[in-house]
Amino acid sequence: MPTARKLGKRADQRRAMFRGMVTLLLDKGRIETTLARAKELKRIADKMITIGKKNTLAAKRAAFAYITKEEVVKKLFDQIAPSFESRNGGYTRVLKLGPRRGDGAEMSIIELVNYAPKDKKDKKSKKDKAEKAEKKESNKEEKSKAAEAAEEAAEEPAGEEAKTEE
Repeated sequence: MPTARKLGKRADQRRAMFRGMVTLLLDKGRIETTLARAKELKRIADKMITIGKKNTLAAKRAAFAYITKEEVVKKLFDQIAPSFESRNGGYTRVLKLGPRRGDGAEMSIIELVNYAPKDKKDKKSKKDKAEKAEKKESNKEEKSKAAEAAEEAAEEPAGEEAKTEE
């Protein structure tokens, strides 16, 4: 009796799917998928984080062999694994969402335990961007007014010289 779920895919397709999902999970911190996939993904993601905690050359090579993006491997070893240094397993959690509307498949969210949504930071950065844009516009207006004043000042003496020549 097999211990892992087959999920209706051949072994090579399953492996490719989980490689992509692990990469995405470690990159984003949270993904939405079916419950069966999330439970299998949890096993693999926890193993990747355990490999990241070792922080040896062999561990980095093992991570590069499975994770599809180099930036994600660097993030695993530099940020994710050190944040779980005091934990002995249980790096991810699976939260049930309910049935999917189309086919009724049980949906869930799988996320890193220390995951913090970046929505609040994004909103602040959008506000900051808007304020910066307003400041740039006001600076442009001030510069254009100063340039117009300089042009007018340059034109006035030229006009006076023309009157004196006549």
